Amino acid sequence: MKLFYLFFFIPFFINGQTFVEQTDKQLHFAAGNIAGAAGYVWSYNKHQDKNRAMITGVCTAFAAGVLKEMYDASQGGYIDHADVLATTLGGITISLTIPLFTERKVYKQRKRRPKSKRKCYKRK
Repeated sequence: MKLFYLFFFIPFFINGQTFVEQTDKQLHFAAGNIAGAAGYVWSYNKHQDKNRAMITGVCTAFAAGVLKEMYDASQGGYIDHADVLATTLGGITISLTIPLFTERKVYKQRKRRPKSKRKCYKRK
């Protein structure tokens, strides 16, 4: 039983110590969510096309990540590719999630005309 507790609780202690280091990536992921949602909503309201809106949301999040890292580099830091990736993944996540919760438009089905037995051309 002690072995069970040992294997059960050790991963929780290790994960609790690495949480502090991942805070920056989590903030980048959240910023990617916000930027991706803003890009998605803007594009969908303008063009009424879900595929185009998804691409716009991902590109907006990627652009936000790159601009933030360029700003960090100009202030004396360095460009962290993992931060750009975290921001882009946030945009991908929200751009794929928004269409799942939006309502679909219901169109009325057109009534089909019955096929005629007559030919469509005129006889001479």
